[in-house]
Formats: sequence, C-alpha cells, structure tokens
Amino acid sequence: MRLAAIEKPPTLVARIAYWLCERQLGRVMTPMKVVYARMPALLPLAYRLVQIERKRLVLDTPLRHLVKTWVAMLNGCSFCVDIAKASAVLEHISLEKFQSLPEWRTSPLYDDRERTALAYVEEATRDRRVSDATFAAVRKHFSEREIVELTWLNALENYYNLMNVPLEIEQDGLCAIAQRRVGA
Repeated sequence: MRLAAIEKPPTLVARIAYWLCERQLGRVMTPMKVVYARMPALLPLAYRLVQIERKRLVLDTPLRHLVKTWVAMLNGCSFCVDIAKASAVLEHISLEKFQSLPEWRTSPLYDDRERTALAYVEEATRDRRVSDATFAAVRKHFSEREIVELTWLNALENYYNLMNVPLEIEQDGLCAIAQRRVGA
C-alpha cells in the first residue's frame, strides 16, 4: 500500500462509516482507511452509488457480481475481486462461476447472456469502446435499460479499480470473512 491506513477516522461521518463498514463486512475495508478517511466528502457519493446498484438496477444480482468481478480481474484489482466475491457470498450466490471466470468463454457454467455481458464489459474495459458486432450481440440478450446498466456497472467498476490499483490497495480477506459468517 502506498499510503498508510488511517485507523482513527478524522470526522464523525468517517467514524460512522467505519462502524457501518465493520458491521456489514466484518472489518473496515482498506479503501475506507486510505481513500475515504482522507476525503470524507466522498462518503455520501460512495453510499449513494452502492444504494443505486443494490436497489435500482433491473439486472439480476449474480450477473452484476460476475460483471464487476471480471472487470476487476481484467484491471488487476485484487481488492475489488475480493469484495465482489464477499458480496456474492453474503447474498448466498455460489462462487463456482467466479472461480472459473478466466474460462468464461468455454466453461459450460456460463449461458449465452452471461457470455455476452462478459464480452461486452471486457471489450469496453480494454478498448474503451465496443465493436458493432459486440453491441449487436448485447442487443440480442439485453433491453436498452439493461445495456445502460451494464455500461454503468463497467464504468463504476473501472472507477473503483482506478482508485485502488495505483494506491496498491490489495485484498482484505473479505470473501473469507463472508464465508465464515454464512457458514459456507
């Protein structure tokens, strides 16, 4: 990690955020101690983004987690992979597909809709645009609302990755904590 974690949050809002994070995840996540402790003004934004993802999207939750995890893997963000898997575990989603994400093109675990979504976010992440063929495939499997949601999830995950990777924020063991909590 390039910046030291701040164990004692500087503001009341940050102290509350630390407490909520520990209550929800089993520990205060490192980005909270490195990023949000230094910029507490980001906390309401971060909270709102999480709420939008959890309560406003029509894409099914397992697909959302697969998409975020794949983007994080592509970007080398081990923290983001860890927290995506932890969230999946806490929502009682099997990790079998997550373990085989690097083989999503050939694995029988994935259906055409999932493959299309993963291809779309991969191309968008790597190239910052997608080909007409990729977009046509996405249109076959997703409504216009779902396409916008996939695109937003991809952009949001890339944002998180671009915060964590340069600061060398690594995984926190959140998936293991979640597995212990749910008895998986």
